[in-house]
Amino acid sequence: MRKILAPLLAAALLLTACGGSEEEAKPLDSLEVSATEEGKAPKVEFDTPLKVPEQIIKKLSAGDGAEIEPGQTLSLRMSSFNAKDGSTIVETYTSAAGDDLALDDQMKNGNPKLYNALEEAKVGSQFAFAVPGVKGTEGAQSQPAQLLVFTVESAEDVEPPLEKAEGEAVEPAEGLPTVKVNAEGVPEITIDDSAEKPEELVAQTLIKGDGAVVTESDTVTAHYVGVQWSNGKKFDSSWDRGQPSDFPLTGVIKGWTQGLTGKTVGSRVLLVIPPELGYGENPASGQPGGTLVFVVDILGVS
Repeated sequence: MRKILAPLLAAALLLTACGGSEEEAKPLDSLEVSATEEGKAPKVEFDTPLKVPEQIIKKLSAGDGAEIEPGQTLSLRMSSFNAKDGSTIVETYTSAAGDDLALDDQMKNGNPKLYNALEEAKVGSQFAFAVPGVKGTEGAQSQPAQLLVFTVESAEDVEPPLEKAEGEAVEPAEGLPTVKVNAEGVPEITIDDSAEKPEELVAQTLIKGDGAVVTESDTVTAHYVGVQWSNGKKFDSSWDRGQPSDFPLTGVIKGWTQGLTGKTVGSRVLLVIPPELGYGENPASGQPGGTLVFVVDILGVS
């Protein structure tokens, strides 16, 4: 699994474009990009300070790979420079893996010029992309004007997420909460009052899917429902909202990260999460405390 774009790069690449075109690329006249051997960053030189009144996208070289298609995920190798002094902000040409960028509706609506330039290109193409600075609002950092030089390393089709868990049913261990599916196809959790509460994390597969294995660095698309062990009360449900949720496994409670890592797409998983891997015994207002029970349908990963 490749890495997702760093926030600074994501903002630069996805913010709404404000004019600019290959015909209007005069601020990049001083730009010189020298090719180097594979696995090394190209040598980039330009006059500073580089004035960037608007976004400018310029194709530096045409690739000879496959044509890029809408809906694909692109792997980029990139160098980003501060337009004022030419200093390097970040560089991924020499990283173990490239940065992922989805050629999807979010980009099409947020930055149509960049979207169109990529859609019309081939794998191996190299671009220069000048981005004006952004003043930070309250609680947000300012972003300097940047010059990005990036190469499209690969383009891959993206599997759409499943609509529901699918695979082989698994007989759960005894003593766990029971899960039954109602008439609408939504799992309902029942906790036996006489059952012994687990002291450690339980991650019981109920349906074993045959899709990709989930890794800790993945973003997961899932349907889920959660109840408290103490009273069986439901506190959250994506099914109630009518659509699955996307979340990075690095950004959720530890019980989710540990319990879903290693499972497969298509699986339905029963999680019983002790307080220390959830929100604690007495969490902040609005969060459920104590031992928590979830049913999670893993519908996709990215």
